[in-house]
Amino acid sequence: MRASRSVEIDAPTETVYALAQDVARWPEILPHYRWVRVVSEGTGERIVEMAARRDFIPVRWTARQTLDPVTPRIGFTHLSGWTKGMQVAWLFDRRGARTAVTIVHELDHSAFSIGGAWFARRVIGDFFIQSIAGKTLARMKELAEKQHA
Repeated sequence: MRASRSVEIDAPTETVYALAQDVARWPEILPHYRWVRVVSEGTGERIVEMAARRDFIPVRWTARQTLDPVTPRIGFTHLSGWTKGMQVAWLFDRRGARTAVTIVHELDHSAFSIGGAWFARRVIGDFFIQSIAGKTLARMKELAEKQHA
C-alpha cells in the first residue's frame, strides 16, 4: 500500500521543515494529535510514541524519526501499532519562496492476514492515513504561511 498527500506552502523550506521536524510540539499545533513523547534522541534520530485521532477514533504508534535537514527530508519507520513496518517520508521541494511538501506512506499489506491488500488500502490507507496526513499538511500550511507573512 502506497499513499501520498501533497500541499504547496507559501513559505521557505526552512520554515516548513522546522515546524514538521519538531514532533514534540505537534500536540500543541496539530489539534488531531493527542500526544507525542520523545523516548530517546540522538544525532539526526528520535524514537517517539505518537497518538492522534481520526475523528473520534484514537490511534497510536511508536516510530523512529530520522532527520535530514540538508536534503531536506524527514523519515519515519513505524516500530509498533497497526502500521508496524510502515515507512513514511516527508519530502520538501523548494520552489523559489514556496515549498511543496509531500508525505508518502508505504506499508507491506502482507502483514495483514485478514483482507491483506484491501484492508491496508481501504482501512489503513484511505480511512486513517489520508485523513490524518491531510489534516497535518493543512495545519502546517496555515502555520508556516502565518509565520512567514
